[in-house]
Amino acid sequence: MSREHYIAGDWGTSRLRLTLCRGEQVLETRQGPGIGALREPAAAALRPLIASWRDTYGALPLVLCGMAGSRNGWRETAYLPCPADLRLLGEAALRFEADDAPVAIAPGLSCQSRLGAPEVMRGEETQIAGALALRGELGSGRHLLCLPGTHTKWAYLQDGQVRDFLTALTGELFALLRDGSTLTRAAQPNAQRPTPSSAADDDRDGFDKGLEAAASAEASLLHALFAVRSRQLLDGRSHAWALSYLSGLMIGTDVRDAMPLFDAKGKTVLIGDGALNERYAQTLRRFGFTASCLDGEQCALAGLRTLWRP
Repeated sequence: MSREHYIAGDWGTSRLRLTLCRGEQVLETRQGPGIGALREPAAAALRPLIASWRDTYGALPLVLCGMAGSRNGWRETAYLPCPADLRLLGEAALRFEADDAPVAIAPGLSCQSRLGAPEVMRGEETQIAGALALRGELGSGRHLLCLPGTHTKWAYLQDGQVRDFLTALTGELFALLRDGSTLTRAAQPNAQRPTPSSAADDDRDGFDKGLEAAASAEASLLHALFAVRSRQLLDGRSHAWALSYLSGLMIGTDVRDAMPLFDAKGKTVLIGDGALNERYAQTLRRFGFTASCLDGEQCALAGLRTLWRP
């Protein structure tokens, strides 16, 4: 077995991303099905994806985060209660052997949110650990982190510890309304296909108007949502415009409601996909805040490295 090479895996509900590493060097990446799509045990689904790597390097160590440690994953890994020092995440990982190789699965986090409800996360804690490894200044002082996605996480970091966090179903609710409601299906069916430039204009204008609606003092999400449909019917807005308006409304409401809960005044650190980071950064600026961005996949990989023990 190579002592320099290992496999890092971010195994979520919808996707598995595997990375063959040598130290901090990325050699190759592969994709696989998420935990939610498996029809066989996790170990069996993993074997064919890493078989050629094992043929070359032997029984490689495997470090995983995300839903691999959930009740429906490979092996359930206990939540680490907050406050949690993620610089010590490796000490709380579940470790075992499979197919003659060491396996480590990161624990999730649990807390009581500022709304008084129980909260959990899996996968995001490893991204935060990676952010701490990549940006040493986050290890001291107070910082608000936002991890946009299907379930957006807002996490309060103090001196390297996650003190508490809050979940917003921003991405999931957007997808449900986009795919399962009538809101975005009211554009003229015979409308001319927009040119790339007009589609880009619709995207920008729709998102901006969604942010305006979210920022309105009188707005509530339930009462603002129907305008996604009515603006197509009466104002002639396009399908693309309606989708962007819905996105702006959802993200704007998320930011508008989260920032007062954390009494945020400084720069928010965004950890996620580049395009989604930019939308949240734009929204934060709209509400008078500043943001810096970190790539979510890079942070996840850096966090997984902290679990690896050569």
